[in-house]
Amino acid sequence: MPQAFIYDAVRTPRGRGKSDGSLHDVQPVQLLSAVLRELKNRNQLDTSLIDDVIMGCVTPIGEQGADIARTAVLEAGYAQTVAGVQLNRFCSSGLEAINMAAAYIMSGQFDAVIAGGVESMSRVPIGSDGGALMMNPEIVARHHIVPQGISADLIATKYGYSRADVDAFAAESYRRAVLAQQEHRFSRTLISIKDELGITLLDHDEGVRPDTTVESLAKLKPAFETAGKVGFDALALLKYSHLARINHVHHAGNSSRIVDGAAGMLIGSKEFGEKAGLKPRARIKAFAVIGTEPTIMLTGIVPATQKVLKKAGMQLGDIDLFEVNEAFAAVPLFYMDQLGVDHHRLNVNGGAIALGHPLGATGAIISATLLDELERTGKQTGLATLCVGGGMGIATVFERVN
Repeated sequence: MPQAFIYDAVRTPRGRGKSDGSLHDVQPVQLLSAVLRELKNRNQLDTSLIDDVIMGCVTPIGEQGADIARTAVLEAGYAQTVAGVQLNRFCSSGLEAINMAAAYIMSGQFDAVIAGGVESMSRVPIGSDGGALMMNPEIVARHHIVPQGISADLIATKYGYSRADVDAFAAESYRRAVLAQQEHRFSRTLISIKDELGITLLDHDEGVRPDTTVESLAKLKPAFETAGKVGFDALALLKYSHLARINHVHHAGNSSRIVDGAAGMLIGSKEFGEKAGLKPRARIKAFAVIGTEPTIMLTGIVPATQKVLKKAGMQLGDIDLFEVNEAFAAVPLFYMDQLGVDHHRLNVNGGAIALGHPLGATGAIISATLLDELERTGKQTGLATLCVGGGMGIATVFERVN
């Protein structure tokens, strides 16, 4: 079976997902086309060799609608033969795009794909696309669907994570992110976003706060207590009736940051690399998705990891580094405890709590970060995983090519 090789990866900075964020005035298609242009220019890429551009986008309406992937292909000046498609598997969309690209290449049907994602959360607010999963009262009641913040607090309650535990994890995420920025660990993948006059709008992840401590986080009020009181706690407890109550421990400082951003990864066959004159950096060894209980929702990272390791014929000890999306602090804490993964191997450069979670792009961003860190440290294998709305999980194993 053909192998799927990674030849390059590019991402934008993550800008604050608010009207005062540095990327707010940049349309999402401009973020994505900047990524595509950079991949083309720095690899001297003959874009006619690319079969498709697959991009995750969780809120594909308005400026992010009408197949933003194909629109970005045109804006980036690619050959008109290059197709484009957007997909939505919620927060895992960027990694799903990578896995889909790998599947096409491993099947022998495609030779090269650029995969990744985009989300401009300051311009297209989260949840503005609606959908029956959260908006249909009968479906919500029948399946006990609650907001993700309630699910995160449910994990914390069920598995015994205190406010101090989640705040300590968040403070460490910030500490690691600050160090990663100081040491320019993202420099190979990160590009600057400029305006039409060539003035730099943003060249770093904007949300990192060097002064974040456990003490400063302790001053923040729980973010999901009010939603719990209006009925979502009671709805969740109908399924988790052995719990007396839900302890609300998550807040803005220990949950993923709302940001704008885009990312893309150039993936192709061995023959593509030879034609393009490129050397592979890594290969995609295995990938998996799984469905899980939809009320607690965010635990799919564990069975997805177990499933992908089985597919790869590997054990946890065979993985050098892990990237687990920090949707909420309880999620990676749960992952480490359930699988016995040491924190020194997980999210070593911080995660979405400190750096941000541009929904459709995050899976591609953490995959690129993982690849860069494997190269920086001389390590061999990495695993990226994300929890997914509606009760799902996704995981992918990457292996460096020396």
